Amino acid sequence: MKQEGQFRHELKFVVPYAEYLALRSRLASVMKRDSHAGADGTYCVHSIYFDNLWDQVLREKINGLPRREKFRIRYYNDAIFDLTLEKKIKCGHLCLKLGTAMTTAECQSLLGGDDGWMRSHPAPLVRELYVKLRTQLLRPKVRVSYLREPYIYAAGNVRITFDSEIRTSLYDREFLRGQNTDFYAAECPQTMVMEVKYDAYLPEVIADLIQTNGVRQQEFSKYGVCRRFG
Repeated sequence: MKQEGQFRHELKFVVPYAEYLALRSRLASVMKRDSHAGADGTYCVHSIYFDNLWDQVLREKINGLPRREKFRIRYYNDAIFDLTLEKKIKCGHLCLKLGTAMTTAECQSLLGGDDGWMRSHPAPLVRELYVKLRTQLLRPKVRVSYLREPYIYAAGNVRITFDSEIRTSLYDREFLRGQNTDFYAAECPQTMVMEVKYDAYLPEVIADLIQTNGVRQQEFSKYGVCRRFG
């Protein structure tokens, strides 16, 4: 499948809560709040991730394979009528995200085990997932939810987010009905994950602002954290 779009740099940091407060204050002085955020500057992200019977996606992450991919269905806040099927491709610290809209009925059919309609779907990404459902035995595996606080900076197309309150539940068919029982997945509920994404370069002013004692770049997978429970 021909990939469209642009790879972006993606760096992750696990940030102690006190350092998060200082970073947020500094970044807010030069960056804008994302217009999609609510009055408190945040929104909720909900996803169901796919993996196969042998947990290939999880194992590739644990083993640190430089190039890997994963599929997920995502929506924001309570907008279950606005669903997106996404494929995320990682190549080192570069990331490419492809997406296509999915109707609630299509999503419910897929989660319910009916994928025949995908074979002739007009969206190439849906057809690709169909092939991998059949050949790689991908299946809905786990639900991941978290609170996101986003900031943007025009130069370099920089986007910095703070993710917290990471919660999970094992996959079930009631995903879109808001009846899932979930629980905190991170060892500490106040764990803050800072993600820094940009195109060709990271402006010096932003690079300087995120340099903080006790905060260092490291691998962190919300999917991996949530899969600790099943």
